[in-house]
Amino acid sequence: MAEQVSYGRLDDNIVYAEEIPPREARYQSPSKPFHHRVEAALKKSGFDQIYTHQAQALDRFREGKDLTVVTGTNSGKSLSYVLPTLELAATEPLARALYIFPTKALAQDQAAKLAILGGELDLRVATYDGDTPAIQRSSIRKMAHVVVTNPDMLHVGILPTNDLWSKFFKALRLIVIDEVHAYRGVFGSHVGNVIRRLLRIAEWHHARPQIVCCSATIGNPLELTERITGRKSTLIDDDGSPKGKRSVIFMNPPLIDDINRLSGNITASEAMGTLVEAGVRTLTFNRSRVGTELVLKYVRQRLDPALRPMVESYRAGYTPTERRAIEQAVHRGDILGLSATNALELGVDIGSLDAVVINGYPGSISAFWQQAGRAGRGTRDGMALFIPGDNPLEQYLADNPQTVLEGRNEAVSVDPENPNILGPQLLCAAHERPLSPSELPRFGDGALDVAEKLDREGKLAFRSGMFFYPSFEPPSLSVSIRGSGTDLVRLLVGGEDLGVMEFGRALMNAHQGAVYLHRGDPFLVTALDLERKEAHLVPFEGNFYTQPMVQSLVEPGLPMKSIDGGPYAAHLASVRVTDTVIGFRRKSFDGESILSVEDLELPPQTFDTVGIRLDLPELREEDDMDEQIGAIHGVEHMLGSLAPLFLGCDRNDLGTAWFATFFDTMAPAIFLFDRTPGGVGLSEKAFERLESILRAGEERLRNCPCESGCPSCLFVFGCEVNNEALRKLATRLLIQRVRANLTGNLGLA
Repeated sequence: MAEQVSYGRLDDNIVYAEEIPPREARYQSPSKPFHHRVEAALKKSGFDQIYTHQAQALDRFREGKDLTVVTGTNSGKSLSYVLPTLELAATEPLARALYIFPTKALAQDQAAKLAILGGELDLRVATYDGDTPAIQRSSIRKMAHVVVTNPDMLHVGILPTNDLWSKFFKALRLIVIDEVHAYRGVFGSHVGNVIRRLLRIAEWHHARPQIVCCSATIGNPLELTERITGRKSTLIDDDGSPKGKRSVIFMNPPLIDDINRLSGNITASEAMGTLVEAGVRTLTFNRSRVGTELVLKYVRQRLDPALRPMVESYRAGYTPTERRAIEQAVHRGDILGLSATNALELGVDIGSLDAVVINGYPGSISAFWQQAGRAGRGTRDGMALFIPGDNPLEQYLADNPQTVLEGRNEAVSVDPENPNILGPQLLCAAHERPLSPSELPRFGDGALDVAEKLDREGKLAFRSGMFFYPSFEPPSLSVSIRGSGTDLVRLLVGGEDLGVMEFGRALMNAHQGAVYLHRGDPFLVTALDLERKEAHLVPFEGNFYTQPMVQSLVEPGLPMKSIDGGPYAAHLASVRVTDTVIGFRRKSFDGESILSVEDLELPPQTFDTVGIRLDLPELREEDDMDEQIGAIHGVEHMLGSLAPLFLGCDRNDLGTAWFATFFDTMAPAIFLFDRTPGGVGLSEKAFERLESILRAGEERLRNCPCESGCPSCLFVFGCEVNNEALRKLATRLLIQRVRANLTGNLGLA
């Protein structure tokens, strides 16, 4: 890595820099020596010693325990499950293992490494996912010692055809669930049920495999793995791996006028371009697919033509062939700079990197360190450059870098018992094997009620004391585990597939007039056929991209908890939300200014969830009405902006709404809710931390130098009224009054 890199005019905007010192390795031998064949395989691959956490994991596995291994990025977590796999191969040649990774890229990467290490033991390793040719699948089921897959393939391809896997399941001794921290929200809740289905099928074949889970550092690793697996686990967190020196830099985009900052995408592209020009191998993480493509576009525009082929983008939506080619090119050194989404956060080996640019807060402290940890490997030095976006949450972090650098890792929320998720999963389980009522407690205390409801609806049939699925067609094909919806929209260019998109996402990003970016190339959506679930696109040469505008209407249900603060009150309650994409904005590529706002007429989507309702005193006719309404609107913005920081979730996981006169109380009300049918526990956590969220909002407003509100303190992307009618001082005063009235009742200071 180059010793000194100047960012030109951006250097003046470095607001914080910290150097994390290197750390020496700590080694340990297992309590009982390795099998001689395992020891030979390890020595041949250069493993003369193993770290403390690796030895402890092997010892606890030998005792028959399930494990949760929690150590840092590039700490050799994978050896914690590879060692038990090798030992099984040496001592029980017929034993089978199932490795589960959240992405296909990571699965294929780890399978290749295991095949090399296990070659001395004749270990047969095979990847079984959607890219596996049909002609190879039968031999994999019968012959592979280790099958490497992902939750999606387990859900739609392995469990529904478990009769074909009987030999494998009978000999299944080990299940590996890697990167378990990635299983959060809706996805994690579905995966928790998929794992329960897997264990149920294994038990039907008289097997009880041990489970090894690996996670980045989070606040609740044991709780999460036990929610995902439904079984008790043993924590291994004594990280013995070495670390090189790490430099962490916070660089705020410069102001371009009194209130607006240079776009984070442009700032990230200038930093990445500077690093690439200096010969520094750089990975830029972006929060969205659009951001990933924009950064690539901007970097290529600023680079010398000779360097442009050495920068690329990487994200979900590319074909498997494209992704593999990009990964290999980075590993070979043909690509010096890569703009990516968090698809590369999970540890796919693309070789050694010198620097990471984090373009926008990734949604949690653990994700921040996962991304920062990709810079440098082992004892190599590395640098992580964080560029906060021009929004209240990220500007709060620019003011308070220690929130990230010293903050406690957040807990990850999943709710496998959510009826909206559990119901479809029980249909899948019943299709795989008829469900006995005595089996349902493994799916949660409310599973019997959900199964009986499905029976009344005719989706299950109860006879002879069992719940049967009344069809031969697997229900898993219509149950999406990565979202709350089940439908996918095809993206077509001239009749050829460009990619796919979830139905709800398509309403926002593939409507007529939307600009879709793919590997830096823009496409214009000419038509969205909702009936055929197809979006038709054409190449586009315009100078703008688009952002959707979503309107949320909220109907409250019965409160579950309440805090009474006189004229102020907070309620945790069930709510019904109706989302409608009402239009979109065209924004310029160069300055990201708004060129136009267009209306849309698209069908609404309604779902029941959990939320917080904040009741406020009635509006006072004798006071300035614009000030009062602007304050209510402003508090809604602050809650939605800063709550994700305290909940460890993505901003898109939450929704907000506000009413100057709410029909249920005839007084102002503000809503914050889980944007997931049934909820996944975020609103419950927000209710407990409401005072902390409000306090952070007040601090952000106090510290921002603007006079009347700006993107750094009060404006939010997607505001239905384009951030008009906001009042900064009135918002701050209203937050103070809410805190004063509710703090004592919350028991928080």
